[in-house]
Amino acid sequence: MQKLAHWAIGLFAVALSAAIYFEWPWLALLPAVIGMMWMAFARLDTLILVLIACVPLSLSLEDLEVGGIGLYLPTEPMLAGLLGLFVLRTLRGWPVDKEVLQHPFSRLVSISLAWILITAITSSYPIVSVKFFIARAWFVVGFLWFLGHFFVHQPAHRHKFIMAYAFPLCVVVIYTVIRHAGFGFEKDAGHWVMKPFFKDHTSYGAVLAMITPPLAGLLFFRRFSPFVKALLAGALCIIGVGLILSYTRAAWVSLVAVGVLWGLMRAAFQLKTLLSIGFIVLAFGWFAREALVIQLERNNQDSSDDLTEHVESISNVSSDASNLERLNRWNAALALFSERPVVGWGPGTYQFVYAPFQRSKDRTIISTNNADGGNAHSEYLGPLAEQGVLGLIGVLGLLGFCLHWGFRLQRILTDREDRILAMGVFLGLMTYFVHGVLNNYLDTDKASALFWGFFAIMLALDLQASSAKASKETRSTST
Repeated sequence: MQKLAHWAIGLFAVALSAAIYFEWPWLALLPAVIGMMWMAFARLDTLILVLIACVPLSLSLEDLEVGGIGLYLPTEPMLAGLLGLFVLRTLRGWPVDKEVLQHPFSRLVSISLAWILITAITSSYPIVSVKFFIARAWFVVGFLWFLGHFFVHQPAHRHKFIMAYAFPLCVVVIYTVIRHAGFGFEKDAGHWVMKPFFKDHTSYGAVLAMITPPLAGLLFFRRFSPFVKALLAGALCIIGVGLILSYTRAAWVSLVAVGVLWGLMRAAFQLKTLLSIGFIVLAFGWFAREALVIQLERNNQDSSDDLTEHVESISNVSSDASNLERLNRWNAALALFSERPVVGWGPGTYQFVYAPFQRSKDRTIISTNNADGGNAHSEYLGPLAEQGVLGLIGVLGLLGFCLHWGFRLQRILTDREDRILAMGVFLGLMTYFVHGVLNNYLDTDKASALFWGFFAIMLALDLQASSAKASKETRSTST
């Protein structure tokens, strides 16, 4: 065996030398590829944790101007392999735990995927939409179903998942802060210094906001040693600094919103009470919309290097170009929806079709007619324009499950650390749903890993609680 290994190393060294001579260095990755293939069949749980740790550090080929391909390395090739493995396992039976796939939440996600495929077929740009569908499929398979399977059978992987993402993310934050310091922490530089790991400051801020609540929750786990808690506290401080210096107003708003939500939950407010209050506030806002718009237009504070002024600019819809352009994108999305309300224009196509639907009075100094200006800047209006009314219903269905689980798990879980974990991932998800009013990032591996991974944790906790309840009822009946 040792002799065979020596021969293999020697042959690889010769092949690598030839590859370098012919300027094809990718062959150097062959041992890593072989190792990952072995783990896919022998230690899949370890491979997925490695994948999660790679997500914050992944690089986009498109941003690096390599071939113009919108592919994240090394995560998306790994996710494509997991999707292939999922299909192979499906041919032999259940690819993951049967209860995970048969759960009502998984059925909702499956229906959503099926609708994305249907609207991809009817899309105005079918190739773009099919690529969108494939990417969404491997995000769901890797980050929801495979993770959900291991979260059910190996509960320790739940907190390992959070730490596997958070610690590499701290490396990105440190890199960003050091680079930002070279520009005197200016706001404009803060928009791009996180490249090449994140495409802009808004997606960077959204991810930092998402990871903050569950990471804070892990500090209260009694099972961890003082050393581990010190590492967690350090990571939380680093992420907090990164969040402040990201100049991402939507991320700040989302954390304030979930802080208020957490306070209301601690005050024993029920979900139905909060929903009733929410509907009343929305109804009042609708009837008083003209007065509210007038009040908002009185704010002429533009975004600024000064953090106080930057916060004040959040509600500026009179002169702030970023806010005004967001309103332009929303109005264009509604116009697109009115044109094709049933199947939409096709998943992932917004940026290619919205330009003619911009009204002249909505256009800003940063408006564009090219397909390079990004998406609808809304996790709700984007699917509405691209997938029709069912696209929006799918997103609202995810929000509904999140709220239902967030309140239900606090009531039915008996273990203290399980309740803390459930609260942390619930609040982390809610930061994204709040942030989703202003932006959308589920087409990236950075946000999708946390979004679907947090849902996988809640799904596993729900199955755990239901199983414990069924066992208790069985024992009560037998006695």
